[in-house]
Amino acid sequence: MEVRSGAFGVSPRYGRDGKINGWQGSAELVLEGRDVPLITATAGKLSGLTVSSMGFSLSRDARRQLESAVQAQAIERFRARAAEVTQAFGFSAYTLGAVSISSTDEGARPMPRMMAMEARAAVADAPLPVEAGTDTVSVTVSGSIQVR
Repeated sequence: MEVRSGAFGVSPRYGRDGKINGWQGSAELVLEGRDVPLITATAGKLSGLTVSSMGFSLSRDARRQLESAVQAQAIERFRARAAEVTQAFGFSAYTLGAVSISSTDEGARPMPRMMAMEARAAVADAPLPVEAGTDTVSVTVSGSIQVR
């Protein structure tokens, strides 16, 4: 498990008269790793801190491997489509022009944990209730062909 600090902010607190009567701060503590039971147990033991969000995402290695597989599929679909278009126009072959390959990394989508915090208040030091979802890996292959 990796533990690091996240965002930090301080802002003024105003009274009814519109003047600053104090300061309010917030700080993030980020728990990250593959051991979900350890992370949720640790988060459950952090008294005085509020869990505001949590998220799941693929590891860098898993995302890289999946992106490579999806990229190969996208390239094969591009080639198949190019061959279809070439034949539809009555030509026998094509050559590639400019090709662009891009991927999007949606990463972890934080999920608000308000209800989990209410449940946590009732049971001290209890692990946070969590459930993994799905992640999206998207690769786009676009380009131009010259038919001949």
